[in-house]
Amino acid sequence: MTILPTKIYFPAKVWATIAFIFGTAPLFSQTPLYFPPKTGTAWQTTPPASLGFCPERIDSLYQFLEDKNTKSFILLKDGKIVLEKYFGTFVQDSVWYWASAGKSLSAFLVGQAQDEGLLDIHDKTSQYLGTGWTSAPPAKEDLITLWHQLTMTNGLEDAVPDDNCTDPSCLTYKSDAGTRWAYHNAPYHLIHDVLEEASGVSLNQFTKTRLLDRTGMKALWVNHILYSKARDMARYGLLTLAQGVWDGDTLLHNPQYFYDMTHRSQDLNKSYGYLWWLNGQQSFMLPGLQLVIPGEMLSNAPDDLIAALGKNDQKIHVVPSKGWVVVRQGNDAGYVGPGGGQVPIYFDNDLWKYLNQLDCTPVATTEIFDNEPVVSVYPNPAQNSWFIESSVLPEKIELFNVLGVRLLWLENTVMVVAEGLPAGTYWMSIQVAGKQVMKQVQK
Repeated sequence: MTILPTKIYFPAKVWATIAFIFGTAPLFSQTPLYFPPKTGTAWQTTPPASLGFCPERIDSLYQFLEDKNTKSFILLKDGKIVLEKYFGTFVQDSVWYWASAGKSLSAFLVGQAQDEGLLDIHDKTSQYLGTGWTSAPPAKEDLITLWHQLTMTNGLEDAVPDDNCTDPSCLTYKSDAGTRWAYHNAPYHLIHDVLEEASGVSLNQFTKTRLLDRTGMKALWVNHILYSKARDMARYGLLTLAQGVWDGDTLLHNPQYFYDMTHRSQDLNKSYGYLWWLNGQQSFMLPGLQLVIPGEMLSNAPDDLIAALGKNDQKIHVVPSKGWVVVRQGNDAGYVGPGGGQVPIYFDNDLWKYLNQLDCTPVATTEIFDNEPVVSVYPNPAQNSWFIESSVLPEKIELFNVLGVRLLWLENTVMVVAEGLPAGTYWMSIQVAGKQVMKQVQK
């Protein structure tokens, strides 16, 4: 069944009239936000102690970040810097790549282009790229719209040798647009081509005039990857916290587009908006797996967290309920799990253990660190059977292949028979004490 968007879109002038009539109070928070000057390095701060943060717990957070190959870390509260730390040779002026965290900024640019009447996200992609931009049958290519590109539901085959290849020969038909969610870089990259075709200027020029100059950001696209300093990522997180309004300057006029960008866009992957990741949903999918994983992505993070996530753990976390923006740049934090290297999320969950414990309110150590059940699987690789080691008997164990097909369902056991299964990689979902733990296992 094809999943179609249900929201109604109006021209920017109509939204401006609606905003004038009903007011422009932010949907996320009523707390006044601070915006740093567009030039210079001045940025107001909030003392960590004023938020009840313990110095020793800040130190523990910084040690964790350093151990996990972090280069820069920033925490904003209502726009003001609470924590800012650079590691190794990295300094405030160091430039790093966003990786796929830049996808979320691209979604904002598309909204701006729609504001200006340069495009409509329900337009067919071929309207901008020409027919034959894929090697799909013409009738199938004709189904793909910009909305499908924003939501990763374009239906093109994602299991390809080069995920970044945008040649028509690399873009083959897998299913009808809107019927399958799959994380695929190449169709996303072509959003940039659409923006250039629709606007008549380069991607860097469009980004500079519509977003960078109006927020004080400095950034540059190189081969579809955005590069900037950590504070520039923080500025974009703050712009998102402010729902597209920078210190009274409305950069994104259509509140419906902003809402849809930062909320569930379709029911295939409930934790995906328009190139933004969403916490607090009933289930989620990750790159490389046609597996719907029950539960929210980050059990330790606030339910209203939205995230721009990139390879090697580039992060922008926006938490409206707390007025927080969290930025992390660096190398791969070293976690292995669902999402692979494209969108790793295990580091995020551990990071939120430390963020949750910053408050000096006395809590037991178990309350801080034991939010997740400790589960291990051995031997791994296995020839005959895997055994689950846990302080609590698992209620349910499911085994999936890399395509997300469930092969086994077991209850109240600690042994999973591997004999008879082909050699390869599998995902094991283990439910312990009401929590779900995902483990990658080998046969």
